Amino acid sequence: MHPVNIAVIGGSGLYNLDALEIIEEVQPETPWGLPSSKIIIGKIPSGLRIAFLARHGTHHQFSPSEVPSKANIAALKSLGVKLIIAFSAVGSLQEELEPTHFVLPDQIIDRTKGIRPSTFFEGEGIIGHAAFADPFCPPAAKIIAKYGEAVEELTIHKDKLLVCMEGPAFSTRAESNLYRSWGGGVINMSALPEAKLAREAEISYQMICMSTDYDCWRESEEAVTADAVMKTMVTNAANAKKLLLAILEPLEEAIHNGTITEGVAGGMKYGIMTPLELCQSDKLHYILPEYFAKKH
Repeated sequence: MHPVNIAVIGGSGLYNLDALEIIEEVQPETPWGLPSSKIIIGKIPSGLRIAFLARHGTHHQFSPSEVPSKANIAALKSLGVKLIIAFSAVGSLQEELEPTHFVLPDQIIDRTKGIRPSTFFEGEGIIGHAAFADPFCPPAAKIIAKYGEAVEELTIHKDKLLVCMEGPAFSTRAESNLYRSWGGGVINMSALPEAKLAREAEISYQMICMSTDYDCWRESEEAVTADAVMKTMVTNAANAKKLLLAILEPLEEAIHNGTITEGVAGGMKYGIMTPLELCQSDKLHYILPEYFAKKH
């Protein structure tokens, strides 16, 4: 397999990338099972290699709560990935975040219901606490915002609060207004546990939110429907592909100079509470071989 530094996770409406010359397709069997789709390893016209994974499956067969996030993140780590750029369709909670606008969140409020496995440190008799005060990657967000400004017909907003809710049903009006009162900027169903697992695996992670609608807080409009969302997704997917071509090379350069991985690579070393000499785990060795020995 060809090691790659950058992986792109495609969300709803973004199931493939144009202008990507496919080198190979892989689907590593991780200790947590298979990822949600084959991982396409390819190169863009400049020659830069990236990995692409469809979060919900090639045919959108996994609901947000059913996505095999552990397998997805572990599989990307096995390829040598250091940065994940994760796209997600979102509802807007603020007037200025219009449908088709892109948003770079800097914080998350977790409104999932605890039914999604959210840590690799489970059932192994080993305790690890990941620092998660800043769940996204500020250096990556800065680069994306800078180079995204040059993409025609694309508006990007920075430093917004993302609310991650349980699905698959959309919000009630009361919930939508509650999240607005908290200062929420956008809402989705996919940021967690993906971002937490990436941090545990020592992979930098930045989500790019693609606004599709105004959720349901605007009572002057019809409540959000899947049909309306899908129409906007066509525009968003086209803009996402243009944005990627603009940002991938600057992001790769930032990985090489260490600004993207700073604080994340090596970040779990001091979060492991169990004495390292007792830390034997075939599963954890798969994602963090620096700290964990195999049992056999």
